[in-house]
Amino acid sequence: MINKYYLGLLLNIEKMNKIFIIIFTLIITVSCNTKDYNTKDLTVFRYNESKGISTLDPAYAKNQTVIWPINQLFNGLVQMNDSLKVKPCIAKNWEISNKGRLYTFYLRDDVFFHDHKIFKSAKGRRVVASDFVYSLNRIQDKKTASPGAWIFDKLDKNKNNNFTGLKAVNDSVLQISLKNPFPAFLGLLTMQYCSVVPTEIVEYYGRDFRSHPVGTGPFKFKIWKEGEKLVFVKNKNYFESDSNAKKLPYLDAVAITFINDKQSEFLEFIQGNIDFLSGIHASYKDELITRGGKLNPKYSNKFNMFTQAYLNTEYLGILLDDSLEIVKKSPLKNKSIRQAINYGFDRRKMMTYLRNNIGTPATSGFVPKGLPSFSESKVKGYDYNPDKARKLLISSGFPNGKGLPQITLMTTSDYLDICEYIQHQLSLIGINVNIDISTGASFRDMVANSKLNFFRGSWIADYPDAENYLALFYSKNFSPKGPNYTHFKSEKYDKLYELSMNEQDENIRIKYYQKMDRMIVDEAAVVPLYYDEVVRFTQKNIINMGSNPMNLLILKNVRKIKN
Repeated sequence: MINKYYLGLLLNIEKMNKIFIIIFTLIITVSCNTKDYNTKDLTVFRYNESKGISTLDPAYAKNQTVIWPINQLFNGLVQMNDSLKVKPCIAKNWEISNKGRLYTFYLRDDVFFHDHKIFKSAKGRRVVASDFVYSLNRIQDKKTASPGAWIFDKLDKNKNNNFTGLKAVNDSVLQISLKNPFPAFLGLLTMQYCSVVPTEIVEYYGRDFRSHPVGTGPFKFKIWKEGEKLVFVKNKNYFESDSNAKKLPYLDAVAITFINDKQSEFLEFIQGNIDFLSGIHASYKDELITRGGKLNPKYSNKFNMFTQAYLNTEYLGILLDDSLEIVKKSPLKNKSIRQAINYGFDRRKMMTYLRNNIGTPATSGFVPKGLPSFSESKVKGYDYNPDKARKLLISSGFPNGKGLPQITLMTTSDYLDICEYIQHQLSLIGINVNIDISTGASFRDMVANSKLNFFRGSWIADYPDAENYLALFYSKNFSPKGPNYTHFKSEKYDKLYELSMNEQDENIRIKYYQKMDRMIVDEAAVVPLYYDEVVRFTQKNIINMGSNPMNLLILKNVRKIKN
């Protein structure tokens, strides 16, 4: 139900939106050749980024808010399609040799950077292999301080002769050498960190490249008034075409607003002032979707709703490093207690009442639904079984939880409802859980530095391979240097992990992945909660929006039908 306050707010937003449209039209009219743009026929895709955008430099493409706009402006060697298959992009093809250690990429000769005054005659120059050497070395450079530098830890570097594992054989051929085989490497290269950037433009702007981006993508940067609006316009020289040989993109422009209130964003979508809404927020969840996870029938003629598996596992993490004092004193060092917690709450009810069935109860392993190694039959996890949980407490010496010390669970406010649900359910079998709330930055710091014994976590895939999830339990990845926040350690697990990294046959590698996932379940190193879903809503006149398990926003194929 929309109250009077929000109706008043809506009127103000509508006034602001009219002003924005006028400003945007003026921008296009003044800055674009009238032969190329008829403002009456412009198709502008509009979306809101409530969390704001900190940079448009791919070197810092760490989170979704930054990845989405960068994906419209830049390209890499390869790209991921909606089925998570690695496809050519600037590299038209490639070869893998030397037992999986040498990658040779053959580049297209029709890819050009966006026009810019720094280039000769202000026209974008052709992309060559040395541009990739520069771009990928820039990510590795400590001076850049890119959060994506870890990608290139796998390169075969020689410090004596300054070889970084990257070689431009000529303008059209790039070679990348790895220290050891890494089957997921092509997937890594689809990350936005690996976008190609022009040397001269980056060096001209320095740190200000963040707000003066020049790439090769389907759209090019036009204007950014931080905190208010961001506009991209069609790149008429873009190199990709559709199956009918029609040049991409179809849209004339992309306009991004920064309304930080989620309810206000929802009202803008309801009024048709933005074209796309991603995810479900508690403030409008029950208004937009049914308890069964379907679009509210009253909106069926107005909006489209898309859902699919999202490579995101939500879980509770447990610190297992018994060399730490915080673990020595914790009842969670007892595997039976960890297993009792896993059996002690109903994930299915949790999804129905707290998530409107958006997502899948995590009754398998840590690897989420949507990846090839996911299998409910081969990796059986925990379902609700309070009787079994009580028996585990008895076997641990805590019948009905008697004598069991209180366990503190740390979370952020966004997940308080889920944690309180688990707290209540566990209390019914005798496990007393106290909930502490922390802010995002402080919370992440405590998790990374092993300050929390029991914490809520989520892992969104950086690249679409189960290795990205299983690396969280490899002993050489102990945090804070790596992503093993639980400090799980097993020689058997490490051996399986290393075998999988040297295996080129995907089917054999999947079997290794499933064995590792079963070990995580058996040891109850984490408490998987649910496998998330991508949820997208669009206006009816948006065509070919698409969706993918990485929740990557791809606008080059989108059409907008004029009303």
